Amino acid sequence: MGNGGQRAVCVWHRRAGKDITSMNWTIYASCERPGNYYHFLPKTNQGRKVIWDGKDISGRPFLDYWPRELIKGDPNATEMKLSTQSGSLWQILGSDNFDNVMGTNPVGIVFSEFSLQDPRAWDFFRPILMENKGWALFLFTPRGRNHAYRLYVQAKELDSWFCEMLTIDNTGVLSTLDIQAEKLAGMSEEMIDQEFYCSFEAAAPGAYFASELRRARQEGRITSVPFQSGVSVDTWWDLGMDDSTSIWFTQDVGREIHIISYYEKRGEGLEFYARVLEEQINKWRGVYGHHTAPHDITVRELGTGKTRLNTAGELGLKFKVAQRPARKEDGHQAIRNIFPICYFDEKACQVGLDGLASYRSEFIEKHQVFRNEPIHDWASHPADAFQTLAIAHRFRPTILPIERRIISTSITSRQSGGWMVA
Repeated sequence: MGNGGQRAVCVWHRRAGKDITSMNWTIYASCERPGNYYHFLPKTNQGRKVIWDGKDISGRPFLDYWPRELIKGDPNATEMKLSTQSGSLWQILGSDNFDNVMGTNPVGIVFSEFSLQDPRAWDFFRPILMENKGWALFLFTPRGRNHAYRLYVQAKELDSWFCEMLTIDNTGVLSTLDIQAEKLAGMSEEMIDQEFYCSFEAAAPGAYFASELRRARQEGRITSVPFQSGVSVDTWWDLGMDDSTSIWFTQDVGREIHIISYYEKRGEGLEFYARVLEEQINKWRGVYGHHTAPHDITVRELGTGKTRLNTAGELGLKFKVAQRPARKEDGHQAIRNIFPICYFDEKACQVGLDGLASYRSEFIEKHQVFRNEPIHDWASHPADAFQTLAIAHRFRPTILPIERRIISTSITSRQSGGWMVA
């Protein structure tokens, strides 16, 4: 980077010093080129915990790596930012709110734990950094073969990118005795391979649909799925207020669900999505069948007294309303049940597929257990929209015991009207 490099991908093991290294580079860069520099973590509160209030292994606060002589005035603890004598600004942010810094023209960005971040953050800043010749540094340990894995594979093939993978075998930061201690504390072999040996083969710990996605890839159901002329298009929604609104576009072809596209955006009203639907169907030269929304579309808004279902109707959008699952796990099971008959267009559904792969429960390291509920982050929206599909689709497979599985998606039972099962 010091020799003019502008992109770097560092797949380093846990405790390798990713954030300290990148922050020290930022300190140097902010002296060489005045400008705005951002350090993103998946969520803002993580940035406060890990960086702003964080300490290194010796107990030294991370912020003390900034020489006091370089800092102008007092750091702003509320917004987690500081200014420098050279005219630079450095700030810690969460990529869950990446568009809050719109128009600030950063010249250097660190994406820490990029494998857990909303991939749209990089898409948002990429053209800005390209125009102003700024740099981006991506730091992470693997979380399965998601957007971070694809970036790593891409970076390895590009001479203009720095790309490096460091495991404990490379750094010597941890010994085999340290790893053995982690095993005795309850860490699984899969997580050890991921965290300390940078394996992309293991699914993200706590991922709800890892096995379903892996099987779909093995069976060739994540591929090219073109629009079928003469077949209506159905949409399945998760409605956001401050969060993103997510939409899956599907066609029923025989006894298969062809998922031909995925769309997501935040901060827009229903009128905006009505235009998106019109543009999309005109591009396909098709027609819509049903639009299905989750139960919260019927909640009345305090400002207008109307429901979003009413508002949608005024815009010409006629929604069916999906039943709310009694428990979150019921919704997850509905997704698992319908997955075997789903075919995804890999290119048009990439962000949605990344969301399904990243949808997970939180691991509580202190107790070495996962919480019983999912983390609410960017991945929640595509997963919740897919839950709408799984719950409300008209030929949902029957919920089967774990030891039974669907063996055919093309043959139906005349006696039961359901799926042939083993």
